[in-house]
Amino acid sequence: MFRRIVFVITLTILISSCGGAAPAATEAPAATEAPAATEPPATEFPLVVESSPTSEPAQTPTPEPTLTPSTTPTDTPLPPLELPTESSNAPAKLAWDGTPTYLGDSQPGFSFRVTYDPEVWAQTNDQFGFPALGHRGIEYCVIAVTSGRGLPQNITVEHDILYLDSVFYDVSIAYENGIKKFVTYNGGDKIVFTGFEVSFQDQSDQCLADAVTVLSTLQSVPASQATPSP
Repeated sequence: MFRRIVFVITLTILISSCGGAAPAATEAPAATEAPAATEPPATEFPLVVESSPTSEPAQTPTPEPTLTPSTTPTDTPLPPLELPTESSNAPAKLAWDGTPTYLGDSQPGFSFRVTYDPEVWAQTNDQFGFPALGHRGIEYCVIAVTSGRGLPQNITVEHDILYLDSVFYDVSIAYENGIKKFVTYNGGDKIVFTGFEVSFQDQSDQCLADAVTVLSTLQSVPASQATPSP
């Protein structure tokens, strides 16, 4: 009986040892992968790009420059001198007396004197207030007292000597751009030395001829006998 029990136990141990090996404790059972949840596909809307027509920038037409004709600047002439009315009973010749413009070259106590035809000339003052003779028949034809002074660079001068009986003049003819503008006469009778300027705009030859007629009468007189200017 005892032997039968031992045989059963031994047989049981043998049967147990022949079974499948248990999974190692370190081996994890194979993970069962769950199927990935699929998201419903997103509804895709077509991307519509509204392309506005490319508008080119408006081009403002550049105005063409207006060609202004070049103008040559001209000097605005001063108004002509106001001349006194000719006297109905005036003598054939009148005297114009004055202080010499070059006192250092003149003998003290003397004035200059020229005579003129009152039908042609009238005593007045020039635009600067100095005594002068104005031509009655030629506007802007004036004989005025003057002395040496500087001239603009655009003025060219020609020189001459004028002898008239006992009177001599150093003559300076001024030109601007080739146009005769005025003439100066500096001279005397060896007692007085004075200067005159003859200016004009038109009829320069006639103006100068009439002026020389006056200047040729130059003489010196005692200052006490000089006729005061009007």
